[in-house]
Amino acid sequence: MLAKHGRIYNRHKPGVAHVLVTGGAGYIGSHAALRLLNDSYRVTIVDNLSRGNLGAVKVLQDLFPEPGRLQFIYADLGDAKAINKIFRENAFDVVMHFAAVAYVGESTVEPLRYYHNITSNTLLVLEAMAAHRVKTLIYSSTCATYGEPKKMPITEETEQVPINPYGKAKKMAEDIILDFSKKSDMAIMILRYFNVIGSDPEGRLGESPHPELREQGRISGACFDAARGIIPGLKVKGTDYKTADGTCVRDYIDVTDLVDAHVKALANAKSGKVGIYNVGTGKGRSVKEFVEACKKATGKDIKVEYLDRRPGDYAEVYSDPSKIMWELGWTARYTDLQESLAIAWRWQKSHLNGYGPPAAIGQ
Repeated sequence: MLAKHGRIYNRHKPGVAHVLVTGGAGYIGSHAALRLLNDSYRVTIVDNLSRGNLGAVKVLQDLFPEPGRLQFIYADLGDAKAINKIFRENAFDVVMHFAAVAYVGESTVEPLRYYHNITSNTLLVLEAMAAHRVKTLIYSSTCATYGEPKKMPITEETEQVPINPYGKAKKMAEDIILDFSKKSDMAIMILRYFNVIGSDPEGRLGESPHPELREQGRISGACFDAARGIIPGLKVKGTDYKTADGTCVRDYIDVTDLVDAHVKALANAKSGKVGIYNVGTGKGRSVKEFVEACKKATGKDIKVEYLDRRPGDYAEVYSDPSKIMWELGWTARYTDLQESLAIAWRWQKSHLNGYGPPAAIGQ
């Protein structure tokens, strides 16, 4: 499983941090890997491709072909023997742990899968880090750990009462990390994401969920599928929430901003310290607002069907991002919802079959 240039990766290089990006073939992980590579980090991606795309890895490999910059290792984080082998054969300085199943609706149907994939796998990663003395962890968490707070906006002090297995599994993983941190000198940053949208502004990467996951996916993907004619229209689940227009309100964070938050978290990680930060814009937008923005971004008159609520969903969630702004100097810059969707739509139009071979609209 050691890559072709493995011997380059099994020793530390002065002045160049080696970052293990778990789930680096996925939507957010691949964008993070691109940013890290642009910033001259050495990157190893570990992914089992159950949710990620090998095509995204190939894009990165084409952009950064020089030996010693990027390697990809196909492995499952649930395989303790394989993970320990990877840590033994590579001199990592940092782990950015993105790998996870991440659909609220799916988590209510397959809860055990979520506890295994998120909670158990995070424990295995943490054990491997401890055994091999990897000193920095940037953990990908979620606003779903808060559940449905009584008060908005959500701060990092808001009580965490998750209401679906996805949020519960992430909170359990956080708890494991926090308990471990009390007896460790590891530098730990936990970033709680809000709803991620957008894609690389230069059009190199985008979001391409596996076809069988389209029903579970983000609303942006469903909007684009409707705009392309892959599905007859958009299904909005829940119109009777206690919000201004009856649909759910969410805080939509552009993936470019989200990745920037990771880089700033890494730059500010301190030995023996834990930082916990919300990563959002601080503004809530309703699903109906989102759909209107998507119609304008795509130029398509998307048909909308209104259905009953989805299990495990909550009415209103948006962040107070002031802590990350004051402590890390980060603030969201890509806050125009329509523009973020337009950038993502450009990638969708030029990758009609995702990272696979070209396809015609409607196929």
